[in-house]
Amino acid sequence: MKATVTLIIINAICFLAAYFLQNSAEYFGLNIFFFNGAYWQILTSMFMHAGIFHIAMNMAVLWQFGTILEKFLGSLRFSLIYLILGILTNILCLAFVYFDFTRGEIINVVGASGAICVLFGIVAFYDPRNAKGLFLMILIISFAPLLLGINIAWYAHLLGFFLGYFYSFLRNKFGIF
Repeated sequence: MKATVTLIIINAICFLAAYFLQNSAEYFGLNIFFFNGAYWQILTSMFMHAGIFHIAMNMAVLWQFGTILEKFLGSLRFSLIYLILGILTNILCLAFVYFDFTRGEIINVVGASGAICVLFGIVAFYDPRNAKGLFLMILIISFAPLLLGINIAWYAHLLGFFLGYFYSFLRNKFGIF
């Protein structure tokens, strides 16, 4: 639980700091400025959130799934998987950031959702009885807000889920980290 609690504390500190720093979401969120040298965004955007409801939901789910997976994987492995696959999720999200920019739309991806969905993918692989339910949940949290007119990085959810599932497949099949 140490790693999960640490991640939650880091998210809370970043959320509070962003509240007091002007334009912090644009500076630390994942957006078109990445292509102009703001490379830190692939990490920092995982700790930025759009509002109190956004961080509260993400941290509740991180607590729920993080504590389970941290016990299963160990604190160090859990932390590394969360960060590395979260960063990889953000790198893949850059395709959507760039594509939207070419259409004249500037988006700013913030939140821990992509990394948290990695955790969903891992659980889905190791608990096949609940895999369909977890995937359905990913679809609902990804597309229901869009139907309500709420902008959401649905692709981060799907990419994170599939990266977590694929990592688990590789770990199970080849015994990798």
